[in-house]
Amino acid sequence: MARATTFLNARRAGALLLACLWSGLQAPVVVAAPEPAPGFYVREAHSWVVDDVYQLRARIDYGLTRPVSEALINGLPLVIELQVQVVHSYFGVWDQPVANLTQQYQLQYHALTRQYLVRNLNSDVQRSYPTEQAALDALGDVDTLPLLDRRLLNDGVQYDGLIRARLDIDSLPTPLRLAAYFDSDWRLASAWYRWPVQH
Repeated sequence: MARATTFLNARRAGALLLACLWSGLQAPVVVAAPEPAPGFYVREAHSWVVDDVYQLRARIDYGLTRPVSEALINGLPLVIELQVQVVHSYFGVWDQPVANLTQQYQLQYHALTRQYLVRNLNSDVQRSYPTEQAALDALGDVDTLPLLDRRLLNDGVQYDGLIRARLDIDSLPTPLRLAAYFDSDWRLASAWYRWPVQH
């Protein structure tokens, strides 16, 4: 009888071990999202009218190169510039600018608090983020940015919006600025992104 009980216990233990192994195999595998590739990329942009003012919504991916990221964490403030234009296109060949808008943001690492600070240089509003990527994600989420008065556009005329983001090399300290002009790691700028302005 004791031998039979031992056999049954061994079978139960084996079954339990197999069940544990099987559940481990079935557990979901969590894969960390890859870091964005270095560079600036405008993913989308569109505009709409609120109280006769065009508002801009855009999504931009920011990825810093290693030298730029290292300079940031060592105390160098970076200025990222958002350039926006509204143009009237003649025959799809020549663009006549109707409005120009420039937004500048300063990104800085604060060593004492270990926080990344993003300050809108146009409005002087500042926010803090725990990681570089969190700060860049916040920078890339452009929401309800006033663009121009709707009454400045003529009815029956097609207008397009253009947007790009770039690292402002001119804001760097002079010795670094001169080197940055010739270093591709510092020449971070997106291509122009174009969208139709509905009115």
